[in-house]
Amino acid sequence: MTSTVPAPGTRTAEGSALQAVLLDMDGTLVDTEGFWWDVEVEVFAGLGHTLDDTWRHVVVGGPMTRSAGFLIEATGADIDLAELTVLLNQGFEDRIDRALPLMPGAARLLAELAAYEIPTALVSASHRRIIDRVLTSLGSQHFALTVAGDEVPRTKPHPDPYLLAAAGLGADPTRCAVVEDTATGVAAAEAAGCHVVAVPSVAPITPAARRTVVTSLEEVDLAFLRGLMAA
Repeated sequence: MTSTVPAPGTRTAEGSALQAVLLDMDGTLVDTEGFWWDVEVEVFAGLGHTLDDTWRHVVVGGPMTRSAGFLIEATGADIDLAELTVLLNQGFEDRIDRALPLMPGAARLLAELAAYEIPTALVSASHRRIIDRVLTSLGSQHFALTVAGDEVPRTKPHPDPYLLAAAGLGADPTRCAVVEDTATGVAAAEAAGCHVVAVPSVAPITPAARRTVVTSLEEVDLAFLRGLMAA
């Protein structure tokens, strides 16, 4: 599956200032942030290294090049970035093939956005091969556009993925609601000018201007997202 960019005239919801909803994947829609850490621990154990649990907050939410590069440097492991990336992706795929739990409220939110024909994009730092595997469970029909971390020159925390998604949906970034679970993703969305709903998964996130923090997607529905624009 490849990312699809609709024509700029994509229809928005009538009577609403909300033009599009942009959703992160790992830790936001699917409960997989722990999977990544478990795979990293397992791979480095095979290389003869033990990961410090405090590093988990450093590697969460960002591009694989950053997290893998950090772990190589921190451990001194004798492996290059390309080889480690392959091992991590393979380990992650093995786990999601066995189980892929959705976050509470994710299925309901996606169904509601689809029912009201709200332009929706999946924006992830994960690679395309991972996104396409996850979409078999999430349902590709819920997204007009998907953006993978290995398809943009700069992924999160840079704004590029969210700017690309907004442009692809014909939406003004300032009229987009982004749902994220990590500080890295929040930084990317805010740099793009979007309103952010943060649902922290691993590390705490504090409220700020144009940033609302909730404890679960079960608190988020279309009325809630439209209310962000009105506020």
